[in-house]
Amino acid sequence: MHTERISDIIAHFIGYFDAAVEDARMRIAYTEGQAAQGARTDAPDLAALDPDFASTLLLKDYDPGVRHGLSDEDLAGGGRHVPFGTDLQFAINRLPGADAGDMPAHHLPWDVPAPEAPQVLPIFIGPGSAISHLTQVNLLQDDDYFDMTGTGTPPLDMRFVVERVTAYANEAEPYTPFSGYERTDTYDGLQAIAADAHALKEDLVESGTTSLGIGNAVDFVSAGDAIEGTVVNGAVVEETPVLDDFLPDRGIAAPSKEPVSEGDSATQTGGPEDSLEIGAGANMVANIAGVTTTGVIAPVSAVMGDYHQVDMITQAYVYSDRDNGPEGLLGKSAAEDAGTLAFNIATFGRSSLVDPAPDAASDDSAGDPVFPTQWRVSVVEGDVCFVQWIEQYNFVTDNDQMTVTTTGCETTILTGGNSAINFAGLLGIGMQYDLVIVGGDVLDMNIISQLSVLYDNDWVVGSGSGGADVRAGDNLLWNEATIHNVGSNDRFETMPDYIPETIKAIEDRDPGMPEDLAHDANFEGYEGLNVLYITGNLFDVTFIKQVNVVGDADHVDAVAQQVLDDAEDPTVTINTGGNAVINVAEIVDYDSFGDTTYLGGNLYSDAVLIQGGIIEDDDTQPQPVQNALANEVIAFLDDDTGENGGAADGVINAGHDLSWSHASPVDVMQTAVA
Repeated sequence: MHTERISDIIAHFIGYFDAAVEDARMRIAYTEGQAAQGARTDAPDLAALDPDFASTLLLKDYDPGVRHGLSDEDLAGGGRHVPFGTDLQFAINRLPGADAGDMPAHHLPWDVPAPEAPQVLPIFIGPGSAISHLTQVNLLQDDDYFDMTGTGTPPLDMRFVVERVTAYANEAEPYTPFSGYERTDTYDGLQAIAADAHALKEDLVESGTTSLGIGNAVDFVSAGDAIEGTVVNGAVVEETPVLDDFLPDRGIAAPSKEPVSEGDSATQTGGPEDSLEIGAGANMVANIAGVTTTGVIAPVSAVMGDYHQVDMITQAYVYSDRDNGPEGLLGKSAAEDAGTLAFNIATFGRSSLVDPAPDAASDDSAGDPVFPTQWRVSVVEGDVCFVQWIEQYNFVTDNDQMTVTTTGCETTILTGGNSAINFAGLLGIGMQYDLVIVGGDVLDMNIISQLSVLYDNDWVVGSGSGGADVRAGDNLLWNEATIHNVGSNDRFETMPDYIPETIKAIEDRDPGMPEDLAHDANFEGYEGLNVLYITGNLFDVTFIKQVNVVGDADHVDAVAQQVLDDAEDPTVTINTGGNAVINVAEIVDYDSFGDTTYLGGNLYSDAVLIQGGIIEDDDTQPQPVQNALANEVIAFLDDDTGENGGAADGVINAGHDLSWSHASPVDVMQTAVA
């Protein structure tokens, strides 16, 4: 039944569908018949089929040289006639790679009139200023208190470390005279810095100063119009030291050379080893900055005013590394061989970047020299500034106090191993032109100021430290600065007469290039010139300031071992040094891509290098924190007031605040105990 019902439905649907299709066909046929009958019209007869048709034209054979003549008419209504064919031929000859001898002439026999319209030089907008101010600061306080004995050793007052490093930084100010400047990008601010640099250089040159006369470990001054070469701690060297060769061993704080996968598990062979290894130093503090600037460069430049170039590097380090061991002052034995190393490294370099010499085989000596016939001019109204101002600071304290002992097993304690790094890299890519004209002055200034301060006085005491392997030195202070200029110092020449003519042509919007400009020997071989005209001054200033201040005063109290009587002698290693304080800065300044700079004013060149190294021998001893209450407070808390009003029975015990057995440090001290 169900099947028959479905079949009946299908049959009815097909019937309805056939009826609808047939109705549509009938309607279409009826419509087409009426439309065709109503739109039918008879086409007219062709005139050529008329027997009486006649024509006065004579039929000739095909002639490919048919000439069509046009009368000379003034279509513009009063303009001059321009030979269009001549202009077309001139435009074709100007095409790149076009040879007029190999191409047919395209002269047309008529002149196309053009209206009288004044031609002006199109002026394009030149590049704008680019100013970068960057400040990076790291503040780290990692002062740890660690007690494995649970005896409640009173904490020590280490606040004097901050006072010492502050005093050391102030003591180094004579070696860093430009570290106090605040960042600026104004005309007056930059000119004030340049004026101070010029005055400092003139004073040093006139007085013949080679040192500040303070009598420190490193005291070196060099000033002049230019400085070349590398100077390390006041001595000229041929080979620059490499940082990787002097980095200290960080011990247990060093990162693993091979990464440990998740599937690896710790294994131990043999019985337990009674050892104690402590790493309280091994801090890595670094400022790294690199700047490469091109600004606006050209093979030929013209400066209507003065040109002032400043290259200055000031470097200073101050450190105190007085270590006290179980037998007195460390540094009288093996510690001297692995003591603190400090370097001030300054490099001044200069190179030229010019077009390579043309191939002699391709030089056509018989042909006439080619000079530019057109130019493209960009104008900047006012001053153009390219300022890169970078300041980097690291302030780190890692003053640790530990009371440790052996436990009969292998124990590793790391309270140092901190890393604070600032990294900055700037790449300034400017526009390149064939000729840059500056209507005002040019200031090209590069300054690097570096300061490194380290306080690493350590104390290792206690009855269990007599046989310990104590390593309290092996610190590194590293200041490295490099200024490299691209563009020779002897490229300056007297201003030619055609440069003022060129400026006048630009201001008058004269499309014609001055003939003397086009025939300058520097532009031989150019088809056209890309010219930039700056009406004001041009500033290209890079200032890098780097400061590292580290306080790593560690106090380790190693008590006697608390193990069984039949245990083997323990191995105790205490490392409180291994700090690295690093400043690295490099400036690569592209002044010119050629060997010619026309100068209308005066040339000022100032180069100054100041290096200072101060070694302190501070003998301050840490004292316990004064937690005693005032007598008035004790009297208030004591209920038993005798006849004398004393408080002899009042006892306040504030110990066991942070100890191995009762509490954990706030930052857990990155400690691993196995």
